[in-house]
Amino acid sequence: MPKQKTNKTAAKRFKLTSKGTILRRKATRAHKLSGKSGARKRAFTKEHSVDATNLPAVKRMLGMR
Repeated sequence: MPKQKTNKTAAKRFKLTSKGTILRRKATRAHKLSGKSGARKRAFTKEHSVDATNLPAVKRMLGMR
């Protein structure tokens, strides 16, 4: 049976922690920043875990079935 290939674009966007949690970046940090508060902009810089509903798809893209 052939090996499963990793989706390279997904590999650049997600990070796997030592405990097995998959982290992602938040969107809405690219433009129109003048209308957003400082606390809201700082929250976009932090990494957040992937939601449980998206976890199977992300794991499949990273080759972790």
